Amino acid sequence: MKFINRYSAIALAVGLLTLNMTAQAETVSLNATVASQTAAGTQVLQQGQWDNFNKQRLDAMIAKAKQSPAHTYYSVFDFDNTTAFLDIEEAVMIYQLEHLLFAMTPQELKSVIFKDIPASDFSADFNNKDGKPVNIDKVGADILESYQWLYDNYDGLKGDKPLSEIKKSPHYQNFITKMRYLYAAIGGTFDHAVSYPWVTYLFMNMTPEQVADITAKTIEWQKSEPVEGVVWESPASLPGQAGVVEIDWHNGFRLVPEMQDLYQQLQKSGIDVYVISASNLEVIKSIVTQPPYSVPESQVFAMHLLRTGDNKLTSDLDPAYPQTQGKGKTETIRKFIQDKYAGKGPLLVAGDSEGDQNMMSDFPDTEVVLIINRLRSPDTIIGQLSKQAVKEHGQKDAKVLLQGRNDSTGVFVPSQLHTPLGAKEGRALK
Repeated sequence: MKFINRYSAIALAVGLLTLNMTAQAETVSLNATVASQTAAGTQVLQQGQWDNFNKQRLDAMIAKAKQSPAHTYYSVFDFDNTTAFLDIEEAVMIYQLEHLLFAMTPQELKSVIFKDIPASDFSADFNNKDGKPVNIDKVGADILESYQWLYDNYDGLKGDKPLSEIKKSPHYQNFITKMRYLYAAIGGTFDHAVSYPWVTYLFMNMTPEQVADITAKTIEWQKSEPVEGVVWESPASLPGQAGVVEIDWHNGFRLVPEMQDLYQQLQKSGIDVYVISASNLEVIKSIVTQPPYSVPESQVFAMHLLRTGDNKLTSDLDPAYPQTQGKGKTETIRKFIQDKYAGKGPLLVAGDSEGDQNMMSDFPDTEVVLIINRLRSPDTIIGQLSKQAVKEHGQKDAKVLLQGRNDSTGVFVPSQLHTPLGAKEGRALK
């Protein structure tokens, strides 16, 4: 699930990454290790880096459900920071920015970046380098000024200069930095109903096939990128109306082999898998409908943009579908999924953030809730569920499982502990 944070720039040793190369392959097989038998006496999942109790509980759940006819039960997964490490929409945005992969005129970009954004100042966390407040009018004007130059000069748009030459212009760094800054500022200031759809609008005028191609190239690129914090700063030579701004982001998107295996084993056992993501539908479909996930296209729900008559994406959400975040995830299950299973809620729900907490808690008949630990606030529902998971750990019929992760390496850890980027020790709860 999307959850925008500001990361400090941290130089990590390459050795941290090479110790965990198994997480870099999309279809890598997990090292099977000897684990304790589940209560059902059945080994289902490969051990990988699962917390041992979490694996046992999932094994038992799958073995029990397998005794019923296929398609009796279903599971629901979030994608960003659950199925994968980090956020695919954010990674795609970086790739899109760095390669100037846009299909919009400057006037169309203006309509997109201003769409539904309040005119009030952003949170003080997003003040410029001089400590002055910024808003959409200020940074939007700067973005459009630089995009106009790029549009007129880059041969991938309407100009005649190659990208290598374009990158030497301060307009290039100004544009990509202030666009990424704007995304973070919107998410850090306004309601998720405003911020989550916004980034999906950047695909305006593209076909689903073009979006899928950008996504595939992003994943391939990220495989060789280090897991680290990255800082961008806009050029002092182009302060514009917003002034000089800085933004940091987390690099090193990875597909998680333990989750790939879980998807496969659920489906092999007759438990249907659904994905409900706050990222763009075309981005998510291009990944999870392919092996090793192999989720049917009809079982993937995400931010659903309307299309033009010639099958190009617009900057408008399809009103027939709920926004797939927060309460909208529960609404999606009730509107499109639940009735196919005699009104039952999902057997398993997996997520990582406040955007997933409703579907985790709204269905009393859900047997297991799997939380990828990112140290959520105890004031949130998911924070309380995480506390419950710590309390229930080791109990035969535990409902909530908390799976640990190291954000400096991008891999699961065999415990409940979460280690933030750059930290040396993990914690179970915030």
